[in-house]
This record gives sequence, structure tokens and C-alpha cells, in this order.
Amino acid sequence: MSKINLVPSDENDSNKELSVEFTAEEKKKIEEYKGKINLDSTSDIVQYAVGSQSEVSSFSNEILKKVKTRELSGAENILLDLRSNIKSFDKSTKKKPLIPFFDSLKKKARRLKNEYTSVEKNIEKIELRLESHYKNLNTDIHTFERLFSENQKYFNELSIYIAAGEQKIKEVREETLPQMKEEAESTNNPTKLQEYKDMEQRVVRFERKVHDLKLTRMVVLQTAPQIRMIQNNSSTLMEKIQSSLVNTIPLWKNQMVLNLGIAHAQRGLEAQRAVSEATNELLTKNSEMLKQATIGIAKEAERGIVDMETIKTANANIIETIDEVLKIQEEGRKKRSQAEVELQQAESELRKHLLRNSDNKER
Repeated sequence: MSKINLVPSDENDSNKELSVEFTAEEKKKIEEYKGKINLDSTSDIVQYAVGSQSEVSSFSNEILKKVKTRELSGAENILLDLRSNIKSFDKSTKKKPLIPFFDSLKKKARRLKNEYTSVEKNIEKIELRLESHYKNLNTDIHTFERLFSENQKYFNELSIYIAAGEQKIKEVREETLPQMKEEAESTNNPTKLQEYKDMEQRVVRFERKVHDLKLTRMVVLQTAPQIRMIQNNSSTLMEKIQSSLVNTIPLWKNQMVLNLGIAHAQRGLEAQRAVSEATNELLTKNSEMLKQATIGIAKEAERGIVDMETIKTANANIIETIDEVLKIQEEGRKKRSQAEVELQQAESELRKHLLRNSDNKER
């Protein structure tokens, strides 16, 4: 598999450009792809690597679909329902009777048990919802793992196409174009000169095509950490749900069972008052613990959200790269235009020189 490096594009330039180290098998593919590049065909230039770019587009749509259909706030709402049910039980146990004298110990115990039974049923439903959401998050993590692998595959394939294209451009600019130019100048054949210029234009178009592939590859590269961020968010939320299932809810049930036992064991007014104070203190501590745990879960669930500044920075870098490439291309066009003028002047001088020699011979 290809290795990705960020290396300086120039010794005097602090900007970074992407560099990929290829395996032996990938280098073989690069040679194979390069051999199939036909710069004599405009259609081949346009269609170069279009299949991979289409796959990247489809892949991006699939990721967008997965993200849009995920219920991001589902677990949060379930946990809020859990807190609401436990708080309602806490309030009901603290409710004072209208006629305290007739609120016997037996009635208190019965009322507490009824409230516990009612809340317990609701919490059992919440448990089922949490378990279902836990499974959905687990499925999402596996789905995005597959998408991450596909993303890596697209990156490698685009890198191979880009490397093949760059090697072809270098070969044509260093060998083919100079030969065509030399032949056109030596024969003074307008047809050869036009063939040279046509090839030069096709090379420029192919350079733009390779540049587009680099932009597509950068999008693919940026997608990889985004997928990992989503996976990490889902994993964090799974941990919080699991903590609620194995810690928070059982702890609450245990404490309520203890409260029921204490209520049944009360004997006499002093015992009742002592147990009530202990129960109220326990409920207060539990509610405080639950409050802190719930707030902590909410805070932890919100951690790791994708930083918009990171996306803005990435977009700014891409825009800067595009502007720099356009600037370089503009400078290249100016140099080619200047070279063309100089070439015409040289051709004109050569023709004059040949005509002068021809006149001298006739004399």
C-alpha cells in the first residue's frame, strides 16, 4: 500500500505538497497506465481516470447519505428521559401528605413501592431504547470502517493515475516535444509546425487533467480523518450508553430497593424520622451524583465534534494551492507566448539568411 508524505515543494518555499511512496506492484501499474496514455487523442485526455473520479463522487454521496440518516441526538434524548424519570421518583418520595397525622408508615411504604414500580417500568423501556441505540452505533462504526477502507483504495488509485500522468508529461516535454520542434524547424514544414503546436496544447490540457486529479485526491485525503472523527464520536457515545446500562441504572435500582427495605424496617416515630432523614440525604446525594454523571456524559458526548476551523483552514489551503497553480500556468503561458515570438523571429531571420545565400549563388 502507498505511503503518504508531506514534503517541501521547493527548498525556498515553506508550502507543502503531497508525496506518495509506491510499492513495487504499484510502480508496475504506473508504467502500465503511462503506456496507455494517448496524447494524440483529445477524447483519451478527457476520459483519463474519469472512472476513479466517478467512484469518488459516488463514495462521497454514500458518506453523506450515511451521515444524514444517523440520529445524532437519539442517545441524548434517551438519557434525558432517564434523568426525568429518576427525578420524578425523587420528587414523589419528598412529597408531603395533606394530613401528616394520617400518613401512616404502611401508607408511606405502599406509596413508595407504587412509585418505584411505575418508574421502574419506564426505565426498563429506556434500557431497551439504549440497547437499540447502542447496536445502531456499533453498526455505524463498522459501516464507516468499510468506508474508510474504500477511501484509502480510491486515494491509492488516484495517486497511481497522477504519477503515471506526471511521468508521461515529463517524457513528452523532455523528449517528444523537443524532437517535434526540431523537426519542424529543420524542415520548415508548416504541417510539422502545426503538429508540434497541437501536441503542445494537448499536453497543457493533460496537465490540467492531472491537476484536477490532484484536487480530487486531496478531497479523498481530507475525508479519511473526517470518517475517523465520526467513528470516535460514536465510540464515545457507546461508552456512555454502556456506562448507563451497567452502572447508573443498576445503581439507582439498588438504592431504591434499599430505600424500600428501610421503609419496611421503620418502627416508631423516631425511627421513622431517622430513616426519612437518611433517605432524604441519600436521595439528595444520588440526585447530585446523577446530575454530575449526566452532565459529564453530555459534555463527553459533545467532545470530539468536527472543528469548523479545521475545515476552513483545509479549504483555504486548497484555494491557495489552486491560485498558485493558476499563477504558475499563467506565467507558463506568458513564457510560451514570448518563446513563440522569438521562434517566429528566428524563423524569419533564418529564411532571410537562406534567401540571401540563394541570391549570392545565382550571381
